[in-house]
Amino acid sequence: MSPATFIKMTRVHSSPWVLSLRLSLLLAIWDRAKCGSGDGKSLWQRPLTNNDFLTGTFPDGFLWGVGTSAFQTEGSWDRDGKGASIWDHFTHKLYRMGNSIGMATADTASDSYALWEQDVESVRYLGAKFYAFSLSWPRLFSDGNSTGPPNPVAVEHYQQLIRMLKALGLEPVVTLFHWDLPQSLQEHLGGWKNPEMVRVFSDYATFCFATFGRDVRYWITMHNPLLLALLGYGTGAHAPGVTGDPADPFIVAHNLIRAHAESWHIYDKQFRPHQHGQVSITLGSHWVEPFKGQATAVNVELCQKSMEAVIGWFAEPIHGSGDYPSSLQVSHQGLIPEFTPEEKLWVRGTADFFSLAFGPDTPRAVHSISSFGQSGMLNLRKVLVWVQQEYRDPHVLVAESSWFSDASVGVEDTVAIFYMKRFINQVLQAVVVDHVKVFGYTAWSLVDGFEWNNGYSIRRGLFYIDFNQPQRTRVPKTTAQFYRKVVKDNGFPTNETGKDITGQFPCDFHFGVADFTLQVHLQPFSPQFTDPLLYRWNYTGDGTLRPVIGVRLRTRGSQCSDFLAIQRHIQLVEMTGTSHYRFGLDWPQLFPNGDISSADREAVRYYRCLLTELQRKGIQAVVTLYQPSLRSPTMGMPSPQHDSGGWMNTSMVEAFANYATFCYQEFGSLVQVWITINEPNRLIETYNRNAQDRERVVRNLLLAHARAWNIYHTHFRQLQGAKVSFTIHADWVEPANPFVKSHRNAVQSFMLLEAELKGALDFIALNHFTTRLVLSKAPLTETYNHGYSLMYDPTWTSSKKGQALAPWGLRRVLGWVKDRYRDSRSIVITATGIDDQASHDDQLRQTYIRSYLQEVLKAREMDGIDVGGFYVWKLQDHHGSDFGFFTSSHHRSQPKASVTVYRELISQRGFPVTTGDPVTSPLVMPCELNERRMACWLCNGLAENRPLLFFGICVTISMLMLAGVIITSVVVKSRKHKRRGVIQAMPQRLHRQQRFAMQRVAHRI
Repeated sequence: MSPATFIKMTRVHSSPWVLSLRLSLLLAIWDRAKCGSGDGKSLWQRPLTNNDFLTGTFPDGFLWGVGTSAFQTEGSWDRDGKGASIWDHFTHKLYRMGNSIGMATADTASDSYALWEQDVESVRYLGAKFYAFSLSWPRLFSDGNSTGPPNPVAVEHYQQLIRMLKALGLEPVVTLFHWDLPQSLQEHLGGWKNPEMVRVFSDYATFCFATFGRDVRYWITMHNPLLLALLGYGTGAHAPGVTGDPADPFIVAHNLIRAHAESWHIYDKQFRPHQHGQVSITLGSHWVEPFKGQATAVNVELCQKSMEAVIGWFAEPIHGSGDYPSSLQVSHQGLIPEFTPEEKLWVRGTADFFSLAFGPDTPRAVHSISSFGQSGMLNLRKVLVWVQQEYRDPHVLVAESSWFSDASVGVEDTVAIFYMKRFINQVLQAVVVDHVKVFGYTAWSLVDGFEWNNGYSIRRGLFYIDFNQPQRTRVPKTTAQFYRKVVKDNGFPTNETGKDITGQFPCDFHFGVADFTLQVHLQPFSPQFTDPLLYRWNYTGDGTLRPVIGVRLRTRGSQCSDFLAIQRHIQLVEMTGTSHYRFGLDWPQLFPNGDISSADREAVRYYRCLLTELQRKGIQAVVTLYQPSLRSPTMGMPSPQHDSGGWMNTSMVEAFANYATFCYQEFGSLVQVWITINEPNRLIETYNRNAQDRERVVRNLLLAHARAWNIYHTHFRQLQGAKVSFTIHADWVEPANPFVKSHRNAVQSFMLLEAELKGALDFIALNHFTTRLVLSKAPLTETYNHGYSLMYDPTWTSSKKGQALAPWGLRRVLGWVKDRYRDSRSIVITATGIDDQASHDDQLRQTYIRSYLQEVLKAREMDGIDVGGFYVWKLQDHHGSDFGFFTSSHHRSQPKASVTVYRELISQRGFPVTTGDPVTSPLVMPCELNERRMACWLCNGLAENRPLLFFGICVTISMLMLAGVIITSVVVKSRKHKRRGVIQAMPQRLHRQQRFAMQRVAHRI
């Protein structure tokens, strides 16, 4: 039984003293059980899961709507008997003073009073199910006195609007008061500071319920009263502009809450039985996260305090305990009025659903006074979950949700689309994942209007209005087109192509790791067997090694095992389970002076040893000849070439051809795949010059690659049999705004520049990392990204460096390349990866590897694209956590969890069909290549442990020889024993000596 029901019963059945006794008893029990806050605090202690963009749809019957407010859009401020509101007075006064609102008033605004039918057509265009609007109190009652006769023209206007909405199957959601208090009430009563306003407002509400209630299912008494109290009677930024007394905002809030409660009780008693509507109050909110993400007990308390100071100020009395949050009372002791015990019961529960506003107004207004040092965030999902946990899981209507655009944006409000997409998806997550009972969403607002103290400098409408034109024509923005699609789809339905598939890659598929230029590390170096001296230890008692004079030992030549860095590096490669390892040669280190005669033989030997060891391990080498680097002062080329202009100079073609020839000669027998130049399409952009110079760079790069390819094809291919190509950076792009033609056209233009393939290639090598959104052409001063403006969709999961996780983009770029070039060459993804700040459990990278490899499998199996390899970037971090499978050497080269994930995918060759039962699941048949590699591993293992093997053989032979000796001895002894037994069994004749001996013994006796 609710407290309100209890009061009704006691009023009917009890005498005054019984009522008082029962009420006191009920309050004592209720205060103990209900007055404490809910469980909203746990939201910071146990963060929500599944924060990625969620595909799916809202429940059937979900209400999609759009809203406006009277003062912001109606205009006609003094037409047809309308009285002045506090906002009319406020803006006119500021206009006369030349205030920063922009010399603007809302006298005409969007002219919705006259153009209301166009507004209704706009609602229909969106496909919405309801239209939320507010009644103008001073239009209905010019002096605010609702006990007198109303303005008949105004009554007819709103009745016409409601009737048309109902006729079109649209639900009206009507707000009684959206800040436009009649000016006469402010002048005669002092506005909401006067407790008399409770009665005045309830009279107005009663009239509206009686006049319009037959066709209205949802009523909102007030919209975001916090801003009226705080800005209207605190800071003075809003009408009526009252400032001075710090208690005023709390007095005003107290009266607003009581006025709402009284109106709810009036509807509940007098109108609900036959109108069957619902009544609530819209409350605005912000969201905060613990400072620097540190969810300490202190920070969590401050976050809770911040929420209680904003949305909890009004929600706790109405949806919670019936009283103000204790933290608010403590913080503003002596300023906040108190509810009597009877009022607490009377106020509590006076909302049939929770109506929530989440837009820019509340966060901006409360940031400086109620953040308590915590970090503000735009997270509608968490606000909804906080409401769910704090106020016992109410039904929720999102009554206002949007952001704003600058007035100069016009109809192409691209950024606003992503804010809307984010907010709606956060609502979907709250509904599907967190089971919050959200039943409706209101996009704000229908048309551009007067944005309070921002005037017309910002826009929030789905329909654009040129306020310089008297016609006030409604033009749908791209947000209107986007919202229309969301409403039609009832959310974000899952695309069939987005579902995972099962399948395996062929045995010759390249599972690889790609790396940067591999530096030559001559240290640490093992000198054993190369030092001819013999040492003795601790000869003088000081613990040192001293050479023995005059003794020289035989030594051996240098061996690859001397380079300790190679062994450690290859060990990391082996741990990933990859079949291929891609790395770049250090051109400047190989040829410090830029010509062949200056080759550093130790560097050459180092790379030969590395390639030899890779071959011994059964790992195929993919070698990049030139890997440009912005971190290198010479862009990764020898200093002489860089100083002569780099790729601007045609001499680079010959220098590169000579370098390539040398590498083919020295390393070709150990290399299966050659990459001549890494990402020449990105290298071009580093030459920040005119178009003619960049064309020269392009020509020289293509000529250099062509020379290198032809040299290999002519002189080395028949003997060595490797493949040669160059890699291009091929991120995918989507139109930032799919409703803008110039953005759609920019996709094809950008991709032609991004993934243009020219020259001789044995296969197509693509480096792909992410998908971005392309806008129209950037200013001419923009040289990167081919002169286009790029951005990311903020709803996509992204890394700390801002790289988006968009696996479907890889499949699309593969399809684009196939359709564009239509040849039989295989495509290899020569580098792909994402930065992850986790030092071990790198969940983002694990997801990236799985999802991007899935798209490669789909491209092969579903699109018929010959994708021959997948190389993950990269092996090891350089310093802190980044793209690496392993932490940096400074952090002891520890494997991250993604190593296990990638190794498992490789061992299964993708995503085989499984039943979930290890007994009945099909086994992944090993490839012949893997069998050879396993055999090679065995050979290598034996070769690497030759001393131990030799020792083992010696021990075995010794044991066998000892066993043979023992066995032989046992056999000999056994035979002797048998012979003695036979001899003893035969009769014997004594020899003469034996007889004489016996006689001598007898004679002595």
